Amino acid sequence: MAGGFKVLEEFLGDSLDLPVRCLDGEVRTFHIPGPSAEDGLKVEKLMETGLRLASDPEATPDEAALDDLAELNLYEAALGDTYAELREHLDWPRFRHVALTAVVWISQGLDAAESFWNSDGAPSPQGPANREQRRASSRAAKSTPSPASRSGTSTPRATSRARKATQT
Repeated sequence: MAGGFKVLEEFLGDSLDLPVRCLDGEVRTFHIPGPSAEDGLKVEKLMETGLRLASDPEATPDEAALDDLAELNLYEAALGDTYAELREHLDWPRFRHVALTAVVWISQGLDAAESFWNSDGAPSPQGPANREQRRASSRAAKSTPSPASRSGTSTPRATSRARKATQT
């Protein structure tokens, strides 16, 4: 199988590891596994519906997607087994930021989730870019040096298991 497809797990980011300062002042890294296929599809559908409604006030809501929301706790689906642990250790703003980062990761991918995480939760005004725009943006970001920390400290980046594997 020379030149064929690589094994998916070699490059797919199937989890997130997010560093967060908890209520006790300690910084913990929370491991968020990828959702089941069913939950992932529901999260994506809900995000598509929300983005469509936000961009077009006259659009009609997708009743099926909204019915799915009644069945599905969005944050629980996005956070999986980490949901209870996060509720125990975080206040609402931090919990919400972690949960929404996971939702962005599920619906738009790792790069969008990292941008959301590092932008203090400010969503992109135009919503998710198409694949070519995301690739161009990613190439530009990799070629632009990032500014140094002004505080003299550094914060660990949110990463996926696949990204970590390529870094070691």
